[in-house]
Parts: sequence; structure tokens; C-alpha cells
Amino acid sequence: MNTRIHGGTDEHGPVPFDFSSNANAVGPCPAVLNAVQQADALRYPDPNYTTLRAALARFHQVDESRIVVAGSASEFIQRLTTCQWRKGCSSYWVPQHAYGDYAHAAQVWDMERVDDANRAGLVWLCNPSSPLGQAESPEILKLVANHPDVVAVLDCAYEPLCLDEQARASLQQRDHLWQLWSPNKALGMTGIRGAYAIAPLGESRAVCALNSLAPSWPIGTHAQAMLQAWTLPETQSWLAESRGVLAQWKLDLLDCLHENGWEIQPSIASFVCARAPREIGEVHLRVHGIKLRDATSFGLPGWWRLCAQGPQAMAALSKALQP
Repeated sequence: MNTRIHGGTDEHGPVPFDFSSNANAVGPCPAVLNAVQQADALRYPDPNYTTLRAALARFHQVDESRIVVAGSASEFIQRLTTCQWRKGCSSYWVPQHAYGDYAHAAQVWDMERVDDANRAGLVWLCNPSSPLGQAESPEILKLVANHPDVVAVLDCAYEPLCLDEQARASLQQRDHLWQLWSPNKALGMTGIRGAYAIAPLGESRAVCALNSLAPSWPIGTHAQAMLQAWTLPETQSWLAESRGVLAQWKLDLLDCLHENGWEIQPSIASFVCARAPREIGEVHLRVHGIKLRDATSFGLPGWWRLCAQGPQAMAALSKALQP
């Protein structure tokens, strides 16, 4: 069995101080949590998600025909890759260090991974990137903009958690890209699985193909409530305020890592990749109630990804890192 590696809860259960999942530690967002708790679990949702798609379209100022509802970001990655394979796509490109589900979905259909994005039929982008939390390469963005025959997907999972205001607003031209949004991380509610994509302009046939590959009711009423509440002004105000808190918590995290001799990669997101000055074991961390994200599966052996956490979690981490 091909085991896919993720942050968050594992077979040993949750930990008190989870630095591994990139969920917004300020969360959960109160307005969204209330909406989820009030969701009607006794009935099926509208199978066409008419109200939800209209709300998402207004939120992004696009036509609702461009909105594709997905079970999760990972589910959409699988579905879009399958759709491209059915159309004859045989190659893909991903950043050197990237979320493993992009490659996994392509390898299911024996697609070839290529080093040159010019040669790829399917290109995956992420802004900010994971695990590094860095801005997407301007060269790659320019390349896909100039090659309309390339299907390019911009994973926006971490855009709401970008702590650099200018960087978050820098990518304006998106109508040639698929945009994949999974707000549960930003809302601090990763247990609710639900996402959506915005199709590029003029891709109505691709939208139909993707919808035909989806199961009936790809999301339930709780995910529907989360996504609809995501569009509320009070939710976005809370998110903006949470970024201010996360920025301070990130500084505290960086100070702790520097004091303990860790090497740290630059990041504009609410998480960082860092390497310890000596070996550190997951068992040792768990004894202290801590979990970090081993970055080996991202192509960074010896590195860990850590998200910004509050004072209690930071005190526990500082104690665990003492020699």
C-alpha cells in the first residue's frame, strides 16, 4: 500500500500541541463554527449546491458556472488529474518541494514527471508553497500565462495564511489558471473536509467533465455550511485579525528555534521549515505532547515544518528542544 504522509492526527491519536498540520491556531473561526453546528444533518444538501456556488461566485466575483465543488483539495487533485489523463495528458510538473498528492495522483495514471514545465501537460503551483511557505516562482507563473495549452492549477490553500500583505495581493491575473481553495486550514477546522475550484475562463467543457467524474453529493451539509460561511464579511474580518496574531506567534516560534540553534528557511506564511542542530526524534517530541511535520516526504530530509502556535504550545516546544 502506498502510504501518503500528512500532518495532523495519526494512528497514535491527536497531541496537545500540534505544529504539524498548518491549521490556523487562532481558530476555530466562531462564525464558521456556529454555521457548522447549526447545519441540518438530517437532510441531503442540494445536489447542485446552487446557493453555495452562487455565494462563492459573488465572493470571488466570477460567474457561478466556473465554480466546482470538491470533497477536499486532495479529492479535486485526484479528479482533475484523472480528467486530464482521459484527455490524453501524459506528463506533469510539480515544484521540487511540494505536496505529495500532486505526484501521487499523476502516478496512478503512469504520467511522466518532467523537469521542464514547458514540456508538461499539467502543472501544479502553490502560493505560498508548502512546505517552505515561499512565493511561487515568477518565471513559472509567466510560463503558464504564455502557454494557454498547458493546464495549470494554483493551489490557494495557504494564501489566506500568507502574512505578507503585499505578497498575498500580488497575484492578480488568475483567469488562465484553475484556482483550488480549501479554507478549512485558514479557519482552524481541518476536520471538516470541503473545497472548491474556480475554472479558468472558457473552460465550460472541462467543468462539465469534472462534474461528471464527481460522486453525487461530494460534500455534506457541514462542509457546505463551512464553505458558505467562509464568504461572510465577519469571517474575513476574523481571518484578517488572526493573521496579526499569527504574525506575532511566528516571531515567537522563530526566536525559539534560533535560540536552540535551528537553521530556518525564509517563509511568508504562518509556518516555516527548519533543521535541528542535532537529531530529534518524533517519540521524544510526543512525550512532550508535540508533533512536528517531518519534511522528508517533501524532499527535505532532516528538515521539519512547524506552524505558528500560541504561548502554551510554545512553552512546551521550548522545553522539548532543550538539550
